[in-house]
Order: sequence, then structure tokens, then C-alpha cells
Amino acid sequence: MASQETTASVAKSMNQPDPATPARLLSLDAFRGLTMLLMVLVNNGGGPQSYAQLEHSAWDGWTLTDTLFPSFVWIAGVAITLALGRRLANGEARGPLLKVVFRRAVILYFLGLLVYAFPHFSFAHQRLLGVLQRIAICYLAASVIYLYTGIRAQIVWIVALFGSYWLMMAFMNVPGWGPGNLSMEGNFAHYVDSIVLGAHNYAHTKTWDPEGIVSTLPAIGTALLGVMAGHILRLDIPLAVRRHRLLLVGVFLLAIGLIWNIKLPINKKLWTDSFATFMAGLDFGVLAVFIWFVDERGLSKWVKPFLITGMNAITVYLASEFLAEFLDATGLHESLYKRFFAPIASPMNASLLWALSFVALMYLLAWFLYRRRWFLRI
Repeated sequence: MASQETTASVAKSMNQPDPATPARLLSLDAFRGLTMLLMVLVNNGGGPQSYAQLEHSAWDGWTLTDTLFPSFVWIAGVAITLALGRRLANGEARGPLLKVVFRRAVILYFLGLLVYAFPHFSFAHQRLLGVLQRIAICYLAASVIYLYTGIRAQIVWIVALFGSYWLMMAFMNVPGWGPGNLSMEGNFAHYVDSIVLGAHNYAHTKTWDPEGIVSTLPAIGTALLGVMAGHILRLDIPLAVRRHRLLLVGVFLLAIGLIWNIKLPINKKLWTDSFATFMAGLDFGVLAVFIWFVDERGLSKWVKPFLITGMNAITVYLASEFLAEFLDATGLHESLYKRFFAPIASPMNASLLWALSFVALMYLLAWFLYRRRWFLRI
């Protein structure tokens, strides 16, 4: 952890702004914090029954839960442009910046490994990919592309990533299923994960990973769409004009995603091109709303809990994951839930109350760290 004196260095983290210096746009912090609190909510249901919007879509389609992870990847892309763009403008060389990016990506990747290793540390079945691992890979790839290309080339990269993923999913043959099968069992991404990852796949599926190898390509595209939003935010024009441009791009991407959905269904587990495009459209729109509410109207006090959480988002995520694993492994989750939550509400509402209690606990942690001026260094 870092004290107040080292806050400036903490702020160089890929996803953390400088809490000691007023950020140009508090809206991005608020968006990040809201996303993280919602991730804690949907990841920590108390019982086996939850409201549909607090669960991932079974396959095609989307719920509120499905919007959260791509939002975090997209926000990381925005942060790349704002942070690295500022440092490049200050005259820093690309080589040293690339070393910093690589170090942070490696640390984040290994934190992801630790999350899935805890508490049993069964390395024979260690999950190699996952949430933090995907963020690390997308951050690294998008940062390299941003550092060594211009806006036009970055747009070409987005098209190429989406196009190559679609070509593989549509035309690569899967033994026993043929090409172009997008079912859970017969898609090409599943086939690659089963061969390459083997025993190191997602524990709930055994044979494939929702953050798998091939679907990382469009996820990098998600980060690069965040980079595009960062370019808009860095324009030297009035904030209201930038907000309008974000909103227009968001509406355009939403339309493209819905049209694409006709031929290529919106699917979070496959991270289809239509999913990546549609979710980025939502993110452009939500950030535009936050900018209007927080930065233009100056109503940041109304989103203070989001701002506080956003300044320690990775810490909150790690704490929530480790605590949940500990409670499950020790049997405390089941014991506490049956004693204090199950008797007072219906199964769905009892599960929701547990999740809300978890969110409150994680917010208290974020508030405590904020009050002490402690921020995780990556």
C-alpha cells in the first residue's frame, strides 16, 4: 500500500487516476466505481436463486450483469489514452513507457492467477485466463497499439481484430460440428480452449473458458474502442461538444451492434463482435451522461461513493474475490446465509440482501482506504 506522499506514483497505475490531484474528468472515476460496485453485487449472490438481471445470460442475449466486464475493459482503454497521451505530450519516450506498461500487465496477470488459485492452490487445474488476466492482456495489447500507431491505424486494428475473429468463428472447422457453429459445444473458440488450455479451463465449464484464447481478440477491440473515447476526451474543444461526440458515437455503435446481432448474436461468453460493439456503445453513452451530471453540472457529491470506489477499484475487486472464496471454503457463507438472510425474505430477495451486504462491506473498505489516503500500486 502507499501513503499520501506516494500518491502521485500510485496514480500512474493503468486504471487509477491521481486521487491527490483533481482529475480533469471525475466522471470516469465515477463510472469506474459504479461498475466495480455492480460487479461485486452480481458476483456475490447469497443463494442459488437470483434475479435474472443479476445473472449472466445463459447464452445469446444480454443482462445488466453482461455489461459490467466489457465496461471495465473499455474504461481501461480510455485510461490508456488519457494517461499515456499525457506522458507522451510531456516528452516521455515510448520505450520506457512500454516497459512500465509491460510491468503493470504482468503484475495484473499474476494477481488474476492468484485470485483463482486461492484458497486451494491446485496448480494442476490452475485457471490460466480470467477477468484480471483478460484485462491485463487487453491493456498490454491496446497500449502497444496506442503507443506506436495513430488514430487511423488504431481504427484499422479494431476492424482487423473484429474481422479476424468473425472469420475464424464462421469458417474454421470444428471436428464433429463443422464451421460456423455458434452453440456452446460446437463453436471454434470452445474447440481451441479445450485443446490448448485443457485442465486449465474455467472450473465451471472444464472444457472452455468464457475469457478464453480466441475471444480475447474482440476483447482487445473493446479496449481500443475505449482508446477512441479517450481521443475524443483529449480534444481541445468545449466539454459539452466532447460529450455530444461521445453520445453520437455511442448511438452509432449501438445501432451497429443491433444490426450485427441479426447475423452474429450478442453473446458475452463468446464476446462476439456484435457484443463488443453494442457494449462499447452503451459505455460511450453512460460516460456521456456521467460527464453531463458530474463534470458539467458539478454534482460530484451525489456520486461520491462511486468516486471513492473508483480510486481503489482493483483493491475492491481483489478483496471481494478473496473474501468470497474464504467464506465458501470455510462454510461460513452457507452458515451465515441460512442463519441471518434466508429466514427474513424470499429466496431471491435473501440472495439480493446478501449481495447488498457484500457491496456495503466492500464500500466501507474503499472508504477506509480513501480516508487513510492508501491506494494500491500496480
